[in-house]
Amino acid sequence: MSNKYVVIDLETTGNAPRKGDKMIQFAAVVIEDGKITDQYSSLVQPNQSIPPFIEELTGLTDDMVKNAPSFAEIAPKILTMLEGAYFVAHNVLFDLSFLQEELIEVGYNGFFGPILDTVELARILLPSEDSYKLSDLAIQQGLNHDRPHQADSDAYVTAELLLILERKLKQLPMQTLKQLHKLSGGLKSDLDIYLEELVQWKESKIDFIPAELEVYQGIALRKGQDEDKKPAFDGQMEFPDDSGKKEALFRKAFPHFEVREGQFLMMDSVYEAFNEPKHALIEAGTGVGKSLAYLIPSMMYAVKNNETIVISTYTTQLQDQLLHKDLPLLKKMLPFSVEAVVLKGRSHYISLQKFAQSLNDMDENYDTNLTKMQILIWLTETETGDMDELNLSSGGLIYWNHIKNDETVFLQNKSWISRDFYYKARTLAQKAHLIITNHSMLLTDLVHDHSILPSYSHVIVDEGHHFVKAAGPHFGRSLDYLNVRLLLSQIGGVEHRQLLYKLEKVLEEKGDINQHSLIHSFEMNELMTEMLFEMDEFFRLIGQVAKKQKKGKSGGNRLKVGFYSNESNEENKVLQGKAERFYFLTADAMKALEARLNYIHDNINSLENHEKAFLEELATVVGDLKKVAATVKELFITTSDEHVTWIEIDLRAMQNVTTVYCEPINVSNVLNARFFQQKSSVVLASATMTVKDSFSYILKEIGLEEADCKLIKIESPFDYEKQVKLIIPEDLPDIKAVSMEEYVASISEQIISIAESTKGRMLILFTSYEMLRQTHQLIKESGFLDDFAIFAQGISGGSRSRLTRNFQRFEKAILLGTSSFWEGVDIPGEDLSCLIIVRLPFSPPDEPMTEAKAKKIKEAGGNPFSEFSLPEAVIRFKQGFGRLIRTKSDKGLIIVFDRRIVTTSYGKAFLQSVPSVKAERKTINETLDLIDEWL
Repeated sequence: MSNKYVVIDLETTGNAPRKGDKMIQFAAVVIEDGKITDQYSSLVQPNQSIPPFIEELTGLTDDMVKNAPSFAEIAPKILTMLEGAYFVAHNVLFDLSFLQEELIEVGYNGFFGPILDTVELARILLPSEDSYKLSDLAIQQGLNHDRPHQADSDAYVTAELLLILERKLKQLPMQTLKQLHKLSGGLKSDLDIYLEELVQWKESKIDFIPAELEVYQGIALRKGQDEDKKPAFDGQMEFPDDSGKKEALFRKAFPHFEVREGQFLMMDSVYEAFNEPKHALIEAGTGVGKSLAYLIPSMMYAVKNNETIVISTYTTQLQDQLLHKDLPLLKKMLPFSVEAVVLKGRSHYISLQKFAQSLNDMDENYDTNLTKMQILIWLTETETGDMDELNLSSGGLIYWNHIKNDETVFLQNKSWISRDFYYKARTLAQKAHLIITNHSMLLTDLVHDHSILPSYSHVIVDEGHHFVKAAGPHFGRSLDYLNVRLLLSQIGGVEHRQLLYKLEKVLEEKGDINQHSLIHSFEMNELMTEMLFEMDEFFRLIGQVAKKQKKGKSGGNRLKVGFYSNESNEENKVLQGKAERFYFLTADAMKALEARLNYIHDNINSLENHEKAFLEELATVVGDLKKVAATVKELFITTSDEHVTWIEIDLRAMQNVTTVYCEPINVSNVLNARFFQQKSSVVLASATMTVKDSFSYILKEIGLEEADCKLIKIESPFDYEKQVKLIIPEDLPDIKAVSMEEYVASISEQIISIAESTKGRMLILFTSYEMLRQTHQLIKESGFLDDFAIFAQGISGGSRSRLTRNFQRFEKAILLGTSSFWEGVDIPGEDLSCLIIVRLPFSPPDEPMTEAKAKKIKEAGGNPFSEFSLPEAVIRFKQGFGRLIRTKSDKGLIIVFDRRIVTTSYGKAFLQSVPSVKAERKTINETLDLIDEWL
């Protein structure tokens, strides 16, 4: 293969050439015979001013392009370079369409050769990357990208990326290349032309399959890797019982290890809890190093006693850290073989049988075909088959639902069992010393009829402050409009040509269905049509009830209100009637579909493979429909006073997307009975469990008595008095004394002044999205911070991790966050120097769960504020407080705008629960002076 590629990048005044936006820089890099052979770049005179945002993004100014050539002057050179070449760009349709407009405007026909898009190629060939932005890919691939958003630098890095991707393509087995070619016809770029050439080139050579791969039943898979095993535990090594022995252990993995007594204390506490055995709650401050502090004693106890210990986390982020960072360190430290495995719910794993069948299905959907191509590449790399490794689009996630691993009824081909990822994970888990899972899986195992996890009696629950929150949904129910609608549309009516249509076609071929007590196709179709109509009416009425209850109350784009079915009013009666109608229709449809499936299953030997595949999908859908019916019944027909039900609506969505939730008001009794009483030793670990040095609140929430547990509080090794200044502004109004608009105006002024003084590097935590939105709007409208990069959750777009990465990229950056940003955000070093907490994080009193818990506490003669609202807010405050100092060298300011922290009696609870730092009350001018001095 000796293709010529011209990799192009443009900088422009905007995104719309037809609205007058112009090119300000052009760059091209030529690749021939697998090498970069030529480069060309030029500034371009746009004959208009460069907008401030573009100037900030690119570094290109009006002065720099003032004497640059016009596009007409460089156009001939560009067209000469492009002769006989592939046009390549990162997001090719933008660069190509912009260039075409410019060429046509100066009298040329444009470019009509083949095109390649490195975004599309990277999505296919690097299916596990977090981001497909050029700068992110450059970092991941080890490329030097010193001037992002300047065309010459972007074009060169894109060219280097293309060469990496091409090398990867050429190394793929012929089988995979042919499958990719078959799927590539509907892509945005001309990858099909390129792959056809590549297949022809590969056919002229001897195709060697790499040693780590195998082709099994037509699909290239990565072989399971046998690790170099250390000897098994010989019973000689004892748990290190003094600091010297512990230090020697750590030095095997950390040559420059610094002793942390808190880490050693936690190791001892975990080992003692397992041996006694007893439950334990351990609060370990930031920087203690809690992961290794529980992994080492867990591993030693497990191998010595030949037991399995489960490690449960709340976030996949911590799971990944344990797997990829902490376990390799553990293996260095211990002289014997460390057997550890990650185990997730079955639907996390791919069904190779379903995927292989789906490759035969012709599909015109872009996302489906791209996802199939991603998975073909991923299967040559993955050892787990876990979908969390993949970066899938929303359309890709829909396709995943067709190929995820679950119980099968019609597809019973046992030939894939030897390669089945879920089966392999379960088998490894049976032999492992440590099983890493998440709270969701752990709790699913508690409520599941058949145990998923192997038998275990000792468990570490990391991020333990989330255990109650995670438990609620598992002992409750939820009903989501989009999910139910998607489920019913998968079945469809006969005219929709979905699963019901395919089902009736198979039945036609099997003979007269009337002889087998099955309802007529016409009746079946009528039933599905009526059920879909009633479902829409049911959810429409739910929305009306919620909106009526919320009328007159302020709020953002999400509406969240309690639903009290035991209240006797006209709306509830009508809604209950609608619920019953939808429930009985669903039950009838389920019964009719199950009868049809049972009839066909009796004739399974006469079915084709593609028929078995869609019937398998239908059987799964019918199982999901059964859950929908049970949920409707529980939420609206047979309700319980021990549960709280609420409705959430996204008001921005076209049909006001609605979800109904139902959870136990209190999960403590069920957790105690089903979990703590069943296990010998449960260790809950977290950085935030105590309120004013007491574990009382968390003990009550999880259903344990103090006498049943070891309670250990380990302080952070950081010197907060030297690393942190805590400021309470004196010249802000009391948040309770003014309107939200007035409060937002006041804090916006202070944020602007503080940002100018700190040069950004600021994280601002809100408790309300509406307040965040208004503050962001005022700051932007003021124009004072136009030279800052300002990122806001729910406004700037992207996930929490993406917003955090973008924030860290810019020197003068401000990040506004709510909800999830109060914890799990790790921004060490100088990237974050100032943390602002806008208001104390109390849950709104009309929040349904808060309201229900308060009512229960009141009925029992307690005080809802001191027993629930205050401790919950304190723990959340501690999580927010912990965002600033992540290492021993960090230094910064925490500014709490909410003066209630020093003006109310309960404010002391917040200050007494965080590391000891003197709270200083200052005016804005005094604060700015301190910032200049401190930072």
